[in-house]
Amino acid sequence: MLKQILIKLPRKLQKSDLLDSSGSDCGNHTSNSGNGVQCTNIGNSISSRLSVVKRVSSAVFPASIMVGVEAVEPYLSFTDVSILQKQSLFISKLNLCCEVSDFSDPDKTSAEQDLKHQTLIELVDFVSTGSAKFNEPAIAAMCKMCAVNLFRVFPPKYRSNSISGEVEDEEPMFDPSWSNLQLVYDLLLGFITYSSLDAKVAKKYVDHSFISRLLDLFDSEDPRERDCLKTILHRIYGQLMVHRPFVRKAVSNIIYRFVFETERHNGIAELLEIFGSIISGFAVPLKEEHKMFLWKALIPLHKPKLVGVYHQQLTFCVVQFIDKDPKLADSVIKGLLKCWPVTNSQKELMFISELEEVLEMTGMAEFLKIMVPLFRRIAFCLNSSHYQVAERTHLLWNNEHILNLVTHNRQVIFPLIFPALERNSENHWNQAVLNLTQSIKKMLCEMDEELVLACRQKMEEENSQSSEATEKRKLIWERLETAANVIPPAACPDLYVITIKRFRGTGFQAYVSATP
Repeated sequence: MLKQILIKLPRKLQKSDLLDSSGSDCGNHTSNSGNGVQCTNIGNSISSRLSVVKRVSSAVFPASIMVGVEAVEPYLSFTDVSILQKQSLFISKLNLCCEVSDFSDPDKTSAEQDLKHQTLIELVDFVSTGSAKFNEPAIAAMCKMCAVNLFRVFPPKYRSNSISGEVEDEEPMFDPSWSNLQLVYDLLLGFITYSSLDAKVAKKYVDHSFISRLLDLFDSEDPRERDCLKTILHRIYGQLMVHRPFVRKAVSNIIYRFVFETERHNGIAELLEIFGSIISGFAVPLKEEHKMFLWKALIPLHKPKLVGVYHQQLTFCVVQFIDKDPKLADSVIKGLLKCWPVTNSQKELMFISELEEVLEMTGMAEFLKIMVPLFRRIAFCLNSSHYQVAERTHLLWNNEHILNLVTHNRQVIFPLIFPALERNSENHWNQAVLNLTQSIKKMLCEMDEELVLACRQKMEEENSQSSEATEKRKLIWERLETAANVIPPAACPDLYVITIKRFRGTGFQAYVSATP
């Protein structure tokens, strides 16, 4: 009986039924009026547009995420809808921007490109005002839109292999689609830095795969894009703490591939700039993982010939490590000496500048471990025929900390550098270098005149011994030539072979005894 009563009650119309009935009523009404066809067309147009938006939304988001999300016409403005519908309109506009535009032809502009550009501007403004609510559907739509527009494969690099310095002179290449890409990057940055963003939900979509593909974009030749990526990756590292180990490992792998395989990458400077601020936040004492990054990634970065592109950022990272743990100074200097350039003077100048910064933070205990090989290298630089290298090396003595280290260890250091200064005084071609050499010699004499005299006396003795050895060697070759002319090798091959072996093996006396 209750069932029969419920059947007789009027049934509440569903939204779709209401829409259909209104359309049918409109159609029935038009049968008696002259404007019936127009009303029916408008109703059908609205229904078709809503159905298209629903189909697109269901294709982008899983059904579980789209529960409770009401589809709204994406062409509407945020000012034309109610507060309750703004979130749905936000998602619909994100979905609309998933269409990728072709900017390969600069003369080709379409209404779709203009619509997408205007929609992106609206989205950036909406997020910047703080009106957006990044629930799970919105986060999923945001990551989907960013992935579709940003993640792409760069065209092959047609530039030939260049030596250091040539690459810096080349004009940067700019992406023709930057007008839209910049808006997408601004939107992604606004999303990552949003004050009410739930990191637990965001990390599900900004996952390892998303970050890995974001890191691949650092190889872009457009410096504007790399600058945006630098800011976004730094924010991701700060906001999503769970991804920090992965980011460090992924950046290390990029550096390994650059150093040991390709020696080609456009974003090493930006990656090092990010790591400069990351290293400054490391806790003390440093973890072994962080020290391994210094030894296996940062130190080998001195090897490539394109080090000049990122050397400033690299030096900052190295100095930050030493600031955290001064005991790392000796291993850093050993690494520099191991990678020291021999034929590249511009690279050598960069090494000397970095060496000065490292020595400023080096304590006495660490300095004692590396001072002998270090000042042997400095002695070679003092005698460099490239006047800029020689001049820059002489200027190390203007640093008070370095001068203090030298003063306390002058018994070891003076004998290493004094011969180089004397050779400069006698042979160097550049007047500026000669003046600097005289100034340093005067400084050393004021520091310890007796030690300087002892070094000069020792050097004179070594020069005398070297001259005697040279005369003996010359006499040996003259006798060898005489013996070869008197007794042809074909006539007495055994005597000739024995003479050469004795000469090379045991010296002058053995040669004389073997000569008839």
